[in-house]
Amino acid sequence: MNTDKTFAEAIASEYAPKDTSKVVALKKLDKKAKMPATIFTYTFGICSALIMGLGMCLCMGVIGNGMVMTVLGIVIGVIGLIAMSVNYPVYRKMLEKGKSQYAYEITQLAKEIAEAAE
Repeated sequence: MNTDKTFAEAIASEYAPKDTSKVVALKKLDKKAKMPATIFTYTFGICSALIMGLGMCLCMGVIGNGMVMTVLGIVIGVIGLIAMSVNYPVYRKMLEKGKSQYAYEITQLAKEIAEAAE
């Protein structure tokens, strides 16, 4: 068996133009439906965690001094906690909206793929 030939064919297949099939289109539609919710969730979650961390730093005296900073830190930390707790429900709503927006196209394409496979 010629391993060099197999290796060369494997590398050549990586650089060959990809065939745009219905399965690839279905995957792209699925990704398009889910991506906005995912991006928002990660961004909002990271920002919420940073806000809570800022509140913790103020509360523990790492940043600033005095009772006013401690109370301000508690308030900011609670705001961060509330934002983190609403992140998942907001994600579910956004995902549901994205799925409903592309549901017809995805189901039609999936039916075509299923019928072609039979």
